[in-house]
Amino acid sequence: MRKIGLGAFALTAVFAAQTTFGAELPGKGIQVQPVQSTITEETFQTLLVNKALEKLGYSVQSPREVDYNVAYTSIASGDATFMAVNWDPLHADQYQAAGGDAKFYRQGNYVEGAAQGYLIDKNTAEKYHITSIDQLKDPNIAKLFDANGDGKADLSGCTPGWGCEAVINHHIKAYGLSATVEHNQGNYAAIMADTISRFKEGKPILYYTWTPYWVSDVLVPGRDVAWLQVPFSSLPGEQKTISTKLPNGADYGFPVNSMRIVANKQWAEANPAAAKLFAIMKLPIADINAQNARMHQGEAQEADIERQTDGWIKAHQALFDGWVHTAEAAAK
Repeated sequence: MRKIGLGAFALTAVFAAQTTFGAELPGKGIQVQPVQSTITEETFQTLLVNKALEKLGYSVQSPREVDYNVAYTSIASGDATFMAVNWDPLHADQYQAAGGDAKFYRQGNYVEGAAQGYLIDKNTAEKYHITSIDQLKDPNIAKLFDANGDGKADLSGCTPGWGCEAVINHHIKAYGLSATVEHNQGNYAAIMADTISRFKEGKPILYYTWTPYWVSDVLVPGRDVAWLQVPFSSLPGEQKTISTKLPNGADYGFPVNSMRIVANKQWAEANPAAAKLFAIMKLPIADINAQNARMHQGEAQEADIERQTDGWIKAHQALFDGWVHTAEAAAK
C-alpha cells in the first residue's frame, strides 16, 4: 500500500486547471489522485469514476489504499483529489472531523440503498424465536453463539476505523449487551471466513455485514440467515438524531446509507467538468453486488477488476457517454 505524500497538490492542481482553460478536453494536463479504503471490493466504484475522468482528459493516477480517516484528511488537505465511497451518514464523524462542507465538495448520490445490520443463522433464529438483538441479554441465548467458551456471544464485527465499529460498540452499551456479547474486531474478511466455516459446520453464527458486499451472496438473507432488529434507534456522534426505523416499522439499527463521491472542494471548484461528473454519476447497488460476487468467486486480481469495469461500461455505453458529455459541457 502506497502512502500519501505531503505537498501542495491542491494548489498546483488549481493552477493547472486555470492554465489549461480553453483546451479541447477540460482535464488536459491536470493530475487526479484517487484514494479508497483497503476494502478491495470498493475498487470497482473507484475505477468507474477514474475511467470517466480519463475521457475528460484528466491524468488519473492509480488509487491509493488508505484507512478512511486518512482518506478524508488527505482529500481535505489537497494531498488527494477524491474518494468514491463516502458512506453517508456512517462516515459523518470522519467527514466533519476533517473539515466538513468547508473542505469537501459532495453533490449527488453515487450509490443508494446500502444496508447494514446484524444477522444470525436461520435455524437458530427459528428454533429459539430470536428476532431482536436485545434478546441476547439473556445469557442462555447469548451462549448459543459462544465460539470460544467464555460464555458470551461472539459477534463477528467491524474493522476498527471503518465507522461501523463505533456504531456496534454504541449498540452493545445502549441495548444492555456488555455482559453477554463480545464484539470481535480485526481483519473482517478473515473473521467472516471463520464465521462461514462455523455455519457450514452447522453451528450458530452472529455477525455484522453490509450491502453491497459478497457476504450476502454466500449467506443469503431469508435462505441461510435472518436479520435481527433492534429495540429502538440509537446512534453515536453526528448520527445521534437519526432514526433508523424504516417506513414499514422495522428497525435494523443502521440507517440506509448512500455512497457519495467526495472531493477536495478547492480542486472541484477549479474543475467544473469533474465536479459535474461527481454529481451525476449513479451506479446501481445490484451491479456492485454482481461484481463483488465475481471477485469472491476468484476474479479478484487487479486485471480482473479492470476487465469487469470495462465490461460494465460497454454494457452501459450510452449512459457512460452521457455522463462524460454532460460533464464536458459544464466546463464551457
